[in-house]
Amino acid sequence: MQHRSLKIKTLGYQADHLPQPGGNYVSVRLSASLAYVAIQFPIVAGKFMYQGKLGAELNTDEGYAAARLCAMNALYQLEKYVGLDQLISINHMDFFYQPAHAWDDAPIVANGASDLFVEVLQEAGLHSRAILGVAQLPRNFAVGLTVVATLS
Repeated sequence: MQHRSLKIKTLGYQADHLPQPGGNYVSVRLSASLAYVAIQFPIVAGKFMYQGKLGAELNTDEGYAAARLCAMNALYQLEKYVGLDQLISINHMDFFYQPAHAWDDAPIVANGASDLFVEVLQEAGLHSRAILGVAQLPRNFAVGLTVVATLS
């Protein structure tokens, strides 16, 4: 499974400055054979990316890219705290987004994360998901996601 670590590195993302928790919680919590990844936002090296409402300040393509970045941060958190070689599968993703009035492309945007999980993990990246529109996300991020994964 070592190829998973190499795969995420070839996608052009850097794990040098992983987002840190914004409060009194941990990035990854282990319980038996499950890993719970705390909400990940589109942050690169401490820089906040993709802020605003989808359908107003950001379009669907930008939302897709933001979701992909959140998913990459989730994978890097798993790599840092447990190692992707220990990952059996991504079980579930909760995807949060903040829309402008009447914007309704959330499934397309959420696919940014889902597609990345499958691209890196192949069948182990297939997962169930919930998509939740919210009035506001912290720091005005357009999207965020949490993940539950099974470990060996």
